[in-house]
Amino acid sequence: IEVATSHKGISLSQRKYVIDLLEETRMLGSKPADTPMDPNVKLTVEDGEPLNDPEKYRRLVGKLNYLTVTRPDIAFSVSVVSQFLASPKITHWNAVIRILRYLKGNPGRGLVYRDYGHRRVEGFSDADWAGSPVDRRSTTGYCVFVGGNLVSWKSKKQSVVARSSAESEYRAMAHTICELMWVRQLLTEIGFTEASPMQLLCDNQAAIHILSNPVFHERTKHIEGDCHFVREKIQQGVISTCHMKTGEQLADIYTKSLGDVRVQYLCNKLGMIDIYA
Repeated sequence: IEVATSHKGISLSQRKYVIDLLEETRMLGSKPADTPMDPNVKLTVEDGEPLNDPEKYRRLVGKLNYLTVTRPDIAFSVSVVSQFLASPKITHWNAVIRILRYLKGNPGRGLVYRDYGHRRVEGFSDADWAGSPVDRRSTTGYCVFVGGNLVSWKSKKQSVVARSSAESEYRAMAHTICELMWVRQLLTEIGFTEASPMQLLCDNQAAIHILSNPVFHERTKHIEGDCHFVREKIQQGVISTCHMKTGEQLADIYTKSLGDVRVQYLCNKLGMIDIYA
């Protein structure tokens, strides 16, 4: 990780790592892509012909995993291609090449940390209901900000099939609250305390209503364990929830492949800047 400091803040990037990766895969002269994954392509296990050298695929995906440390914009696409390590196909390899072409466009893009004058802890939670064409499982996506700076994020397929969009969003909220609790504990240990409750922002009103409704409905009774955990933190005043517009949901980039305008907008909101540009 390359660290650059100035009066404006601290920048973290992996520019040399990206360039070395492009050189190793002979992609330095490739045409840059606007997005890490084609929004119109849905990868499945049975897609296309088997790859001649699956080890090459596994090595490359493993190296891309290290890049997600400073490149949250490729977290979802790397998560998707990681699901086909057992028997990769040519279409899966093409998806990995698409990620490399995207990196070629902004090899020096990284995270910039600034002093915004506050220490609020905020979590953005989102889910793509039944988004996986393989097993119809939903994808959880969340990101956590401390003092306006991105410190934690994740894109991961849920372990069970959700029966409704509200359920998938609610499970994502439970994972986000776990991460928020961990962040608060870490901040307390290093001497930073914030009296105000941590804020959880979600774009699904049904999932937020479940938090404040003591009656478990038919569609939520099978997630009662998660429900008690989340509602307990709300009642304790540790977490406060807030509904936000889908267009302003920053965790959107961790749950699905998006168009170039949307990707650029979210990268700016996440504090991702190419200081070498």
